[in-house]
Amino acid sequence: MLAVCATPIGNLEDVTLRVLRELGEADVVLCEDTRHTRRLLDRHGIRARLLSYHEHNEAARTAELLPRLEAGERIALVSDAGLPGISDPGGRLIAAALEAGVGVTVLPGASAVETALIAGGFAADR
Repeated sequence: MLAVCATPIGNLEDVTLRVLRELGEADVVLCEDTRHTRRLLDRHGIRARLLSYHEHNEAARTAELLPRLEAGERIALVSDAGLPGISDPGGRLIAAALEAGVGVTVLPGASAVETALIAGGFAADR
């Protein structure tokens, strides 16, 4: 299974319990910058195996990881901030997993769009 996990946009406390649990239970956590993600994991006491997954290795890593997903490995995908696949790497792996019939789940988190909407005082009732 591939779990696409939203990470905090700023404050390391802005992460959901579901995301923390998934990161702790995953066989491997894919991330843009292992140093950046390690800070998040250390802050929450999570020991996880990290593997880089960024725009420069996305194609090669997808080819490497798809067989592992098909074999039943549990892989979590994060970006440095926010939700992978929006403007960060991830779309290629998500599409490949879905095409191969591998389960993909998305764990939401903090949203910059919603935060800006509310902080800006805009009416959000329509």
